[in-house]
Amino acid sequence: MSRPRSQAEYLARLVPPSVAGLRRRSLLAGAAGAGALLGTGALAGCGDSDSGGDAKSVTLGSNQSDPKPKDVVAKVADGFKTSSGVTVNVNTVDHNTFQENINNYLQGKPDDVFTWFAGYRMRFFAAKGLAGDLSDVWGKLDGYSDAFKKASTGDDGKQYFVPASYYPWAVFYRKSVWQQRGYQVPTTLDQLTALGAQMKKDGLTPIAFADKDGWPAMGTFDILNLRINGYQFHVDLMAGKEAWTSDKVKKVFDTWAGLLPLHQPDALGRTWQEAAQSLQQKKSGMYLLGLFVGQQFSGADLEDLDFFTFPEVDSTIGAKALDAPIDGYMMARKPKSKDAATKLLTYLGSKDAANITVKNDPSTLVANSGADTAGYTALQKKAAELVGSATEIAQFLDRDTRPDFASTVMIPALQQFIKNPKDISGMLTSVENQKKSIFTS
Repeated sequence: MSRPRSQAEYLARLVPPSVAGLRRRSLLAGAAGAGALLGTGALAGCGDSDSGGDAKSVTLGSNQSDPKPKDVVAKVADGFKTSSGVTVNVNTVDHNTFQENINNYLQGKPDDVFTWFAGYRMRFFAAKGLAGDLSDVWGKLDGYSDAFKKASTGDDGKQYFVPASYYPWAVFYRKSVWQQRGYQVPTTLDQLTALGAQMKKDGLTPIAFADKDGWPAMGTFDILNLRINGYQFHVDLMAGKEAWTSDKVKKVFDTWAGLLPLHQPDALGRTWQEAAQSLQQKKSGMYLLGLFVGQQFSGADLEDLDFFTFPEVDSTIGAKALDAPIDGYMMARKPKSKDAATKLLTYLGSKDAANITVKNDPSTLVANSGADTAGYTALQKKAAELVGSATEIAQFLDRDTRPDFASTVMIPALQQFIKNPKDISGMLTSVENQKKSIFTS
């Protein structure tokens, strides 16, 4: 597959064939499982079943709990109030708590507007009737291609999502450390392994690593599967069309097991922020994560941050595929103030909101093509180029497959593997058995 020639082509590739062909019945089949997987606690939503309400205020449920993105959301909310006179009451919840409780949250009294993701997970809740139709909002948006609209569209042809930002996953490092040690960017797995061995000799932890929250290790699985088996196998596996007990999947975990000694130990007790700090403190040499890793850097440290795409494993497959998820906003099915909610969502999708993000967050790329990106840092510009050079683009494991499968099966399975990489066959047999049960329910 050739590299995308435009943003529209890039975005079109964000919707895997396995997701694009789904219909409401197949999505609804997972509803019961999703209720169990997302926990029993409720998020602190403020909405009710009245679609009228006070048009001078609107509530926004946000999973942007880290300092930098939380500050950006606040600034965007202030920008909306200045332009419209409508106050945004932002209810911020820890990112993982938000995700784990989203099903109960949406079935209870959610906020008028809430942060969420494009891909399978957007379609899943839209199909369950737990999100509001934003087709009218899309009629007012500028700066988005038809492909962006497709990435925001449910199986019924209506729009349920407003994109705000996207970011690639790559291997990050500090330029000063590499220059001091004479390290070179690896282009093959063998070179990466040799580099890691040298870093160990130099007293560094080769690869910073964390999986306390369950999702970071998904990025490692994704990139290894993309490199070893290719994009189409990856999306078919996510769709339940391939067997987890196949030799192809086993090779992914065998390869990963060989790399684990280069990873930061005790990953299950560490957050991604703590792992990022080890890179920031020059204790680790590399870190596979999304562009948001930049949130843990500032000033000269941020300028010292660089990245490379994960090297090739199989020369016939290459190293052009990557994860580049889209984040954005959705509306509750019955917002307390629908008028204020649609006004807010129209603003969130505007170039004015995107310009605020560009000015205040160097760790992401804005989705609106009308935004002034002259303020992008060198890191952001390079990230945009990386996405543009990719031949295949996936969302992320927990966004490209069923929510119940990702949360109830893959998180514990990957953590089991990290804890005990010697029983790969047993782990994959368990995953395959659970997959059959979930995907045929």
